[in-house]
Amino acid sequence: MKINHLQLKNYRNYEQLNLSFDDKVNVIIGENAQGKTNLMEAIYLLAFTKSHRTPREKELIQWEQAYATVKGTIYKRNRHFPLEVILSAKGKKAKLNHLEQKRLSDYIGALNVVMFAPEHLALVKGSPQIRRRFIDMELGQIQPSYMYHLGQYQKTLRQRNHLLKQMKLQEKWDPDMLQVLTDQLSQHAAILLERRFVFLELLRKWASPVHDSITRSMEKLEIRYAPTIEVSESANKETIETVYTNKYHELQDKEIERGTTLAGPHRDDLIFYVNQKNVQTFGSQGQQRTAALSVKLAEIELISSEVGEYPVLLLDDVLSELDDHRQSHLLNSIQGKVQTFVSTTSVDGINHETLRKAELFHVRDGVAHT
Repeated sequence: MKINHLQLKNYRNYEQLNLSFDDKVNVIIGENAQGKTNLMEAIYLLAFTKSHRTPREKELIQWEQAYATVKGTIYKRNRHFPLEVILSAKGKKAKLNHLEQKRLSDYIGALNVVMFAPEHLALVKGSPQIRRRFIDMELGQIQPSYMYHLGQYQKTLRQRNHLLKQMKLQEKWDPDMLQVLTDQLSQHAAILLERRFVFLELLRKWASPVHDSITRSMEKLEIRYAPTIEVSESANKETIETVYTNKYHELQDKEIERGTTLAGPHRDDLIFYVNQKNVQTFGSQGQQRTAALSVKLAEIELISSEVGEYPVLLLDDVLSELDDHRQSHLLNSIQGKVQTFVSTTSVDGINHETLRKAELFHVRDGVAHT
C-alpha cells in the first residue's frame, strides 16, 4: 500500500501543494512552524477524514478561504485509485474513486495509516482517552463497520446522558425512554467490547515479540483490557449484552443522581505491564517509551496480517525523541517493506541506511520541493 501522489489546496498554510512520493522512504525536512506536521496531518486526514491534532475542522481551512481539499492517489491491491476529502463550512465530503461516501465506515480502510508522533509516546502514561482512541482508530482501519457501531454507540450515549441529566434536575421523568436507550446502549456496547477483545488478542500477539526484541529478552510486556463490567474476554456478544443490561440496572439510581452513564466502552482502559508491574505507575520513562514503540510497531504488522498489505507509516518528528537503540530498532523494522514519511528539522545525527536512500523534501512557509 502506497501513496503515489498528494495534492493540497487551502489546507492549513498550504495554498497549493502537488507532490509525488517515493515507494520507500520520504523525509520532510524543515524548521518548526513551516508546515512539516501539516503535511503529515493531511495524509492522516486522507485516511481517517479527521485530524489527529484538532476536532475543529475549520482550523484546517486556510484563513479567509471557503474550503480546503486533500487529494491522493493510492496504490493498493495492484491498482491505483483516488481519494479526496473536502472541508467547508457546510461540512465534510469524502470521495473514494470519485464517488462520495455517505458513511464514514464506507470510506475508512481504503488507506491504512499508522502514525507515530511525540504525543504517541504518551500512549502508555497518558489518559485513558488516548488509549481508547488508539483502539478505535486501529480497529476502524481493519474493520470499517466498527466505526459505524462506534458512531451508533456515541449517539445513543449522548441521548441517554441528556435524559439522565434531565431526570437529575427533575426537568423530565421518563423511565420508559431510559429503558429503551439503555437497551440500545447495551446492544452497541456489546458489539464494541466483543471486537475490542479480539483486537486485543491480536495486539498482544504482535507486540510481545517486538518488545522482547527491543529489550533483548530482559523485559516481558503484557497488555490487559480494563472494562467497566466483569466479563470474560472469551464471552460472546449475547453474554456481554446481558452483563451490560444488568450493570445499567444496578447503576440506574446512581446514574440519575450524577446525570451521566457510568459504565461502558467509553470508560474502559488498556493497562500495560512490564515484568508484572504496571508500567504507567511504576515504569521508568524508558520502559514507557519502549512499550509505546512496541505497540506502534505491532500495529504495522497487525494491519498487514489483517488486510494483506503493509500500511503507510508516518513518523512525525519522533526520531529525535528516541535514543539510538530504539531509533535503530524502529528503522530496521520498517526497512524496505513499509512506505514511510519522516518529518524532522534535520537528518544530521541519524546515521541509518534507510534515511540515506530516502527521497528528501524541503518545506518552508507552506511550500515543499525536492
